[in-house]
Amino acid sequence: MIKRLRRKFIIVNMAIVTVMLAVIFGLILFFTKSNMEQDNIQMLRSVSIMPMQPDMPDKAPQKTMPSVFAVYRTPDKEYSAWGSEVVDFSDSGLLSELYNKAMNEENETGILNEYNLRFHINHNPKHKAVFFADISGEIKTLRQLTYTCIFIAVLSLILFFAISVLLARWTVKPVETAWNQQKQFVADASHELKTPLTVIMTNAEMLLDENHTPQKRIQFSESILTMSKQMRGLTESLLELARSDNNSKEISFENIDFSALISEAVLPFEPLYFEKELTLICEIQDNIIVSGDSTQLCRLADILLDNAMKYSYPNTTVTVSLKKHRDYCIFSVSSHGDTISKTDLKNIFKRFYRVDKARSGNHSYGLGLSIAESIVKEHGGRIWAESDNGVNVFRVRLNIKL
Repeated sequence: MIKRLRRKFIIVNMAIVTVMLAVIFGLILFFTKSNMEQDNIQMLRSVSIMPMQPDMPDKAPQKTMPSVFAVYRTPDKEYSAWGSEVVDFSDSGLLSELYNKAMNEENETGILNEYNLRFHINHNPKHKAVFFADISGEIKTLRQLTYTCIFIAVLSLILFFAISVLLARWTVKPVETAWNQQKQFVADASHELKTPLTVIMTNAEMLLDENHTPQKRIQFSESILTMSKQMRGLTESLLELARSDNNSKEISFENIDFSALISEAVLPFEPLYFEKELTLICEIQDNIIVSGDSTQLCRLADILLDNAMKYSYPNTTVTVSLKKHRDYCIFSVSSHGDTISKTDLKNIFKRFYRVDKARSGNHSYGLGLSIAESIVKEHGGRIWAESDNGVNVFRVRLNIKL
């Protein structure tokens, strides 16, 4: 699909460039030819109104018009010529042929292609003559210009083709990335759903077996319920990400006391942290106001607090901090656990990415941080992670209302 998209992009781009070059060079040739013809015809007309002076060669127009000559009939019906000797003036047959062919044309100005001559008929009763101009130079110039245009066009097409290939790769790269992410997302979601479905099906089959004791059947039912809840959690997370991707979340921005929101979000986690033998410390600066959706920002705090609880060492401290810095605030959750590598720090916000693969079954789907990132982006902020000597810190930067 990506290759076809690139190919179409190159074909469309080259078609547009080809048409543009054809139009541009076609117009150049057309106007150049028209201008040369008009100049040549104007020159012939100017010469044709000059007085005929066949007996005064020093006054002949070849002094200023080297490619112009005139053919006329003498009183004794002989053909003669004066001007520039473009043709053999001694050949009366040739002069007669040129004169008569020009006279037989419908228009007073035209071209004798076999001789490369343009003519103009002077209808002066006293000196009826046909004036000719050699257009060999004009034809040569146009031919050379045509070859030059073709050469430039071919060279330009080759150059534009190379550029189009590079542009196609650059332009389609976001689409390719999105396509690969979509395929990976579907594959990961299928994998995550496969495990609980397998457990549910297995326990359901065991539940139907009448040889098991009632207590065993209760265990099978509880296992089915547990896996069903896990699947519901995963499905809800997937739907939340899908709504975020489609910009279909219903978000109402209002001024929120972010300090109070974080303080309230911490309260439900205190007993959970106590059970995990973790110490929770809050360093929250008062009266920090941000513009956002309270539900989404509370969800953000829950994700970071839950993440710290899952991956912290027992008997360690988790610090929740919210501080004001000029026109923005920094909300951070710091915990002690395994040091996160630089590679993991780059990938940790990707969907279904887990640093600790062994915790995949502990209601950890690798979607929480992706959801947190989408929430922060919707609020015009930035989220990132830092890890050094076993201290892992997740920071969120949001603009504040001054």
